[in-house]
Amino acid sequence: MVADQRSARLSITYSCIGHATMHVMTVLYLTVVLELEREWRMDYDTLIQLWTFGSLLVAVGAPLAGWLGDRWSDAKMMVAMFILSGLGALGAALSDTPDQLMWSLAVIGLGGSIYHPVGISWIVKNAVNRGRAMGIMGIFGSAGVAAGALIAGGLTELGGWHLAFLVPGLVSLAFGAVLLFHIATGAVVDRKADLTTSAAPARDQAVRAFILLSVTMMCGGLIFNALVTIVPKWFDIAVGPAMAGSVLGVGGLVTFIYLLGALPQFLGGVLADRLSVRRIYLFCALGQIPLYLLCYVTLGWSSVLLAAIVVSLMNMQIPAENLLLARYTPAKYRGIAYGSKFVLSFGMAPVAVQLVAWAYGRTGGPELVFIALSGLALLILLAALGLPREQKKVAMADTARMAGAD
Repeated sequence: MVADQRSARLSITYSCIGHATMHVMTVLYLTVVLELEREWRMDYDTLIQLWTFGSLLVAVGAPLAGWLGDRWSDAKMMVAMFILSGLGALGAALSDTPDQLMWSLAVIGLGGSIYHPVGISWIVKNAVNRGRAMGIMGIFGSAGVAAGALIAGGLTELGGWHLAFLVPGLVSLAFGAVLLFHIATGAVVDRKADLTTSAAPARDQAVRAFILLSVTMMCGGLIFNALVTIVPKWFDIAVGPAMAGSVLGVGGLVTFIYLLGALPQFLGGVLADRLSVRRIYLFCALGQIPLYLLCYVTLGWSSVLLAAIVVSLMNMQIPAENLLLARYTPAKYRGIAYGSKFVLSFGMAPVAVQLVAWAYGRTGGPELVFIALSGLALLILLAALGLPREQKKVAMADTARMAGAD
């Protein structure tokens, strides 16, 4: 029993570390590209498209990764994530041409495709208070997005953009090696069933929920990927002149807003253990609609505060979405279910990249992107209104579970 609890704790720990690592690796280029504009003397809209194939692989690799996690091993798939991400980053560090960089970014994207279907399923299987565990995992993910911009900017200032890929790549490989050691020694083992269970929903409700969540996840994925792509360039336009065009300064501001947005994600997870998950989901979608329209007309330092509020609401919504999907999916299919989710959400990444490139190529600014994001938030709200209401017996089962855990 003690060994089982230790494995559960280590599994949750590695899942959190993996979440941070995945997001660090997949956002490095979004800040590094600002330096490449100057060094390679190429336009931003051309350079940002080098990430299109990599961002696509983050999505299309997810179902296979989830299937392998369900059928083979969650823990070993996480090792593969760390190793592939690290090798891709080392390849990017050694790149001297756009083609070389594009293929290296593709390997990073393939590694990144493993985390969400495997890592979230791993959390659900091993956690007692799932909402709180997902909130903590979410903090690590937000910290990864935030740190990725700062790491990229700091290492670029310190030793050039090659170093911005080299150091994170070596760290990712080290995490993979340590996890592999814990698997080999039996400290981390795979769990095939959930540590805790709750009442199962009716089949018709499960089908209805998955269809509606498919719509919300597609829209949410496009919002997330477009926002994470556009923020560095938005800040470069809005406040970059005040910082003398410093890549480190822009990266620091991106870090600030994503770190600030991490705490509401934990709050969203805690609330999801106690309140209606559906209502939390609806509230977060409703709040984003007017905020993106404000982003449309905002430049200067106020854009930083506004971005922090937007990211906070977007992050608070994530634990609720993951818990809704877990509620309507049997444990033995959870990896493939989360894999399907991230095909829908991260599958929007290439669309987001192209949307940002098109918007800047057309207007030289982010205005068209923010109008589109407001419309997408409205679609999420309308689809989420059709989700089944929580049954009292499910809520009572969850409350009893938490009381027993405490």
